[in-house]
Amino acid sequence: MIDSDAEGPQPWLATAYVSGPSLAAAVAEHGAPPAPAVLLLTAGVADALQAVHGAGIVHRDLKPANVLLAADGPRVIDFGIARAADSTALTGSGVTVGTPAFMSPEQAAGRTVGPPSDVFALGQIAVFAALGRPAHGDGPSHAVLYRIVHEGTGCRAR
Repeated sequence: MIDSDAEGPQPWLATAYVSGPSLAAAVAEHGAPPAPAVLLLTAGVADALQAVHGAGIVHRDLKPANVLLAADGPRVIDFGIARAADSTALTGSGVTVGTPAFMSPEQAAGRTVGPPSDVFALGQIAVFAALGRPAHGDGPSHAVLYRIVHEGTGCRAR
């Protein structure tokens, strides 16, 4: 993030251009990276989340397509549905916003989300990077969301 104005009449956020593929594109083209690269990726995204959360923002849609692989480390992008950590919900009860395969159980259930939801998504990203597929499998959104909410942390991607 280069600059922002969350308090202005039209809140805005400016980020630098990042040259590099998304994690999703890299895994689709080359497969899962080696374990040391997954660890570096996870640490880099964790650092980014620490900065985002330190600024009082919850990303709410952290996924491989929103992680760019820059020459100097991963960059988290696309804050389109991000919310201030202390704000009220954007959606009504029972409505989910985000990408199902990377949602936390509370987000999948339509409950209030906070920084822990982004940390859960970080874990999902680490599994995706390590295995080349989502932790809770593929399929219809409602089926993936059900597995996330009701099957806990068990990994279907084996």
